Amino acid sequence: MTSIRSIDWPSSFIGTLISTMFKIFQIVIVKSMDMGAHESYESYVSVSVNKKMRIEFTVVIMLCTVFISPCLADNIAAEPNIGYNSPVSDNRQFLSQEGHPYLGINMRGYYTSMAQSRDSKFLFPNNYYESSFQILSKTPAIDHVRYRFYWESYIKNPTAFMNEIEQVANTADKYGIKVIYDNHQFHTSSWLNVDRGTGFPHYLFNDSLLYKQNSGGSPKSVAAKAWWTNWWNDAVRVNGTDGWVLQLDFLKKIVKTAEKHPSTLGYEILSEPQVHDADQWSKIGKYNNFIINELRNLTNKTIIYSMNIPIDLKSPIGVNASNLAKMSPINKENVVFKFSMYGIPSEGYQRDKLQLFENTSRIAGVPLYIGEWNNVKRVETYNQRGEKVWYIDPSLSDISQAIANRIVNNFRNIGVWGLAFWEWSFIPSNTPNFNLVNNSYNNNTSQGLLHPTKYYTIMKNAYEQLNN
Repeated sequence: MTSIRSIDWPSSFIGTLISTMFKIFQIVIVKSMDMGAHESYESYVSVSVNKKMRIEFTVVIMLCTVFISPCLADNIAAEPNIGYNSPVSDNRQFLSQEGHPYLGINMRGYYTSMAQSRDSKFLFPNNYYESSFQILSKTPAIDHVRYRFYWESYIKNPTAFMNEIEQVANTADKYGIKVIYDNHQFHTSSWLNVDRGTGFPHYLFNDSLLYKQNSGGSPKSVAAKAWWTNWWNDAVRVNGTDGWVLQLDFLKKIVKTAEKHPSTLGYEILSEPQVHDADQWSKIGKYNNFIINELRNLTNKTIIYSMNIPIDLKSPIGVNASNLAKMSPINKENVVFKFSMYGIPSEGYQRDKLQLFENTSRIAGVPLYIGEWNNVKRVETYNQRGEKVWYIDPSLSDISQAIANRIVNNFRNIGVWGLAFWEWSFIPSNTPNFNLVNNSYNNNTSQGLLHPTKYYTIMKNAYEQLNN
């Protein structure tokens, strides 16, 4: 025998059923009222007016429960994405004004990316932003830039840093390109990784025994684990002021500078923070909640919070959708969850990772932003401290048009809020597909001649077929 729950009820039938039940309810009420007015002279034996009304009303409620509840439950279960990140969702706050996801690139700056422990080895063209935004504006499919900056870069040279932020905003206004301002970190800080790290300012590592300089800022580092644990415990202090408040004050400077510009799309509060223990998920949620609530006093624009690292699906810290959802803030209005994808998300680990983030989006009730995407191959090796690490092998890393199309189509199928290719930079990369532009610097004019690479064309074509 076919059960009610096993029937594939059309949504139109459910709507008609609800309407019919409501009409029956109205009839019951009218009939009951009439009965009370005209039958008071009749001998209605043992059934009173009120009792008869209650009996008929109860029958209607039972019918509604039997027929409607299973249908609604099954329809909700069958469409878990609706209202979050589904391509068929009617909630257009998750998409651009044209109904398509935001499509963009990551962009590196100069003073805004300067580590405290080292200076740039590369000359910065004084026409970098003018030429970059002009080139981007000629590609209709590209609508935004995820512009990364580092807190320690501000500490190194506050005036040059803020002037550069203003220059980016002005140039983006001129060429009609939106900007997401990304508070980035890589290997925590140049204090912990002198050669490669950039992120948090040195004064936050004021315990030289616990956070020995150049002792490593990756998730495998003992010093990094100690520092991030204290950070999530809100136990990092500078002259009595806790680190969360200090970072908030810094982010407020960014918002107050960028907010007045029509090109500003939103702000990412902290890219790819480290998680070292299962009890830290909810603590990150508390941190995100604090920062977002405070920034809401200054902006109603999109605020982005980020996935953690490491994304080790077998890790004892519990990298699963339920835990990742704990990082979401309480107030989710115009809030987006960012993650990175450096591979084809229909295969192996990358497929499982995409499913993880899609499930997280459903549970948390926030749309997805692929803030970094490309295709790379990593190989296993050991660093100077004897730790097993994975590094990008340039000879094995590449992205073809077919691969780019496959990656982008996978993102379209889950209805993402936006995506941004990694990356656009005046600095050459050892991994060719990691840079969308070549820069020919002129020592006489201090300007650069920017030439988009073949990877720019590949990305552009992938974006254009996404919008078709």
